[in-house]
Order: sequence, then C-alpha cells, then structure tokens
Amino acid sequence: MMPFVLIALIAGAASALMFASIISGALISLVLFYLAPLPLMVAAIGWGPLCASLGGIAAAIGLGILFGLPHCIAFAVTVALPAWWLGHLVLLSRPVAPAAPEAATEPAAEPELEWYPVGRILLWLAGFATLTTIAALLTLGTDAETIMGTLRRGLMRLLRATDPQSSGEAGQFVDAMVRIAPAGATVVAMMTLTLNLWLSAKVTATSGRLRRPWPDMMTAELPPMTLVGLCIALAFCFTGGLLAIAAQIAAAALMMGYALTGFAVLHTLTLALKSRTFWLGSTYALVVVLGWPVIAMVILGLADAVFGFRERFLRSRQPPPLPTP
Repeated sequence: MMPFVLIALIAGAASALMFASIISGALISLVLFYLAPLPLMVAAIGWGPLCASLGGIAAAIGLGILFGLPHCIAFAVTVALPAWWLGHLVLLSRPVAPAAPEAATEPAAEPELEWYPVGRILLWLAGFATLTTIAALLTLGTDAETIMGTLRRGLMRLLRATDPQSSGEAGQFVDAMVRIAPAGATVVAMMTLTLNLWLSAKVTATSGRLRRPWPDMMTAELPPMTLVGLCIALAFCFTGGLLAIAAQIAAAALMMGYALTGFAVLHTLTLALKSRTFWLGSTYALVVVLGWPVIAMVILGLADAVFGFRERFLRSRQPPPLPTP
C-alpha cells in the first residue's frame, strides 16, 4: 500500500511542479506546462485510475495552499480530471463472450476481452480540449465582448512590446488573430492532450505495465454520431455571443479528431505503396512545418466517415473466397 501511495504522491508532485512552472515565464516552462498531465497519466495507466486520483487531489490541494484557489481549480479541471478519466478509459474492457470448456474435465479458458475503442477515446480528448479551452476563456470574462476585448488588449500589448511602431494594419492583424484565437487554443489543447496520452501509454508499455495490447491505430474511427455533432456545432458558429465562441471551440476540437482519423486513413490507403515511408514522412513534415495541410487530413477523415474508404480498401485486398465443390 505504501509504494502505491508514494507513486501517487510523486506523480502528483511532478504534475504540480510542471503546471506551476509557467509562473516563471521561461520559455521551457511552456513545454513543461503542456506536459503537466503526463506523470498523472502514467500513474493512471500503469498503476490504475485510483493512483492518479490520489496524486491529482494531493497536487491540487498543494497548489491551492501555495498559489490560491484559482490555481487549484485550474489544475483539477485541465490536468487531474483528464489524466484520471483517460487513464480509466484506456484500461476499460469487457469480455466478448464467455468461453465454455470443451470437456468437463478441462478448466474454463479466460474470456477474450474487448478494450475501449481508440475512436471513442479520441472523442473524449476532443471533449476535454473543449472543456479546458472554454474554462480558460471564462477566466477572461463571462460574455463574448469582454473575452474578445481582453484578448485584443493582450495581443496589442504583446505586439507593441515587440514592435513599438505598429500601425493600423497591426490592429487589423490583431482583430483577425482574436477571431481565430479560441479555435487555435482548442487545437493546441487537443494535440497536447493526445500527445500526453500517447507518451504515457508508450512509457507504460516500455516498462511492461501496460495491461492492454497496443491498439491498431489504423482502425481508429470516431462514432458515427460525431458527424452530426460537428454539423450542429458548425451551425451554432453562425450565431452570436458566448454560444458562438463555444460552438467554434467544439467544432475545432471535433475537426482535430477527424484530422487524427485522417492520418489513420492515410496509413491504411498507403499500405500497397512501395514508397509508403516517403509519402507518410512528407505528409507529417508538411503538417508540422506549415500547419495548414492538416486541413487535408480533416477532409480525408470526414470523407472516410461518410464513404468508408478504409473499409472498401481493406475489402479489396482480401483474397477471393474459395470455390465451393
């Protein structure tokens, strides 16, 4: 019991230190801040969700004592809660069917387990990215005008600090940045949460503590109703006020989910290519360097959700059935 509690406290302390490092203002602190869920996720996947919950509660209380209640709530919502719940989902399973023994003298075989689908975990990642981004924006104000005004003033101060001779064109640039800031923050939150979950699973798999088999990422797909949710979110984007901002955040998170499934589609459709490594490497390089080619991955993920490209491709690669006598 003591080693379990000690691991939980160490993971919570590491996450709390990484989360609080943003106060220093150093550039490396930004990387540590985004990786703050990693220790708790490793504890959740390697030692169980209870371990992550103990560490998260202890860390949140410590941050509240040292820095105040807002830091405690922010850590609990953006770090501890996603780490605990996502770790729980990774380990969630159910028996496919009870295995009956072939003979009465033979012991019953262990039932085959069906693990929580990767696509549904992607949907939860999008949900947490939406939650954390909305929570962060609500700290700036409780209505759209206040939030946008605070963002604009902050960006203008940053721009004047870097370029004191900024003109009216800079104001137009800031206005454009303010409009896309909520969606951009959601994309960053979605990608960092996904990266943290992938790294934590890799760490536990390398240490031999991953209790589920490594999933086939090429089969990852979002639930069918996600497309309906995306259409509803896009429709509400054309309203106004705080509802439109929340809809933009939700739509951005879901689009990033489809972008990740788009990469899975690309990995599947290039199986037959001899230059597969080149095409995959080039695609990842373009997305990382330029950013905007991720739109193509979003389109590919959406097209697969509608037309089933992967299913058709894999069906065409199956050998023909044997002739019946």
